[in-house]
Amino acid sequence: MSVPVPPWRQRVVRERPVKQPLSLELIVRTALDLLDTEGLDAVSMRKVAQRLGTGAASLYAYVRNKDELHELMLDLVIGEIALPEPDPEKWQEQIKELIRQQVAVLSAHPGIAQVVMRTPAPTGPNALVVSETMMAVLRSAGMPDRTVAFAVDILALYGTAVAMERTADFGLTDAERDERFAQVGQYFAQLPPERFPTITALLPVLMDGTDEDRFEFGLDLLVRGLATTPR
Repeated sequence: MSVPVPPWRQRVVRERPVKQPLSLELIVRTALDLLDTEGLDAVSMRKVAQRLGTGAASLYAYVRNKDELHELMLDLVIGEIALPEPDPEKWQEQIKELIRQQVAVLSAHPGIAQVVMRTPAPTGPNALVVSETMMAVLRSAGMPDRTVAFAVDILALYGTAVAMERTADFGLTDAERDERFAQVGQYFAQLPPERFPTITALLPVLMDGTDEDRFEFGLDLLVRGLATTPR
């Protein structure tokens, strides 16, 4: 008959966490998580490697450098945009919805819009599919090829700029930013009307409207301009 081992002599077996095998997808998703928690400036090969419990050298088998990593993160984010089937009867709303989604996904990851502005032309697989869809929607409406080629660039640039403005903190908290805008309104109100007649006359509407109101106004302006383009 065997004798039981006293509790104080029993070995405690602790399960070690299973380490995920390194892959390009894991590296990019880890980098995006780092962006969301610490900002774009924190996303380096070294910091991503630390989060993965490995050395930076092991990442270079998958990614050439930090710039390429940032572009891969951007393409992962762009992949969150839902794409419509081009419909010539609904082209205006389809284009607007694509830009709304662009602003939403870029704003959900503050800092990623800066990567767009540093990249001459995003050419990741998801970016290409979004561009293809936007151009297909515009062509379905009978837009000339030159108009389509220029419009897709301008529309994307507008969405990126809006996302950058929405996610910029300017080194201020939300409360400090609200206070700064209030101070701007007070400053405008003190301007001499004889020197700045237009600003003082428009003051009530200059400081009016939400960010969303202004975004939708600009988006409608661009799309209505496209709608009047000669076919």
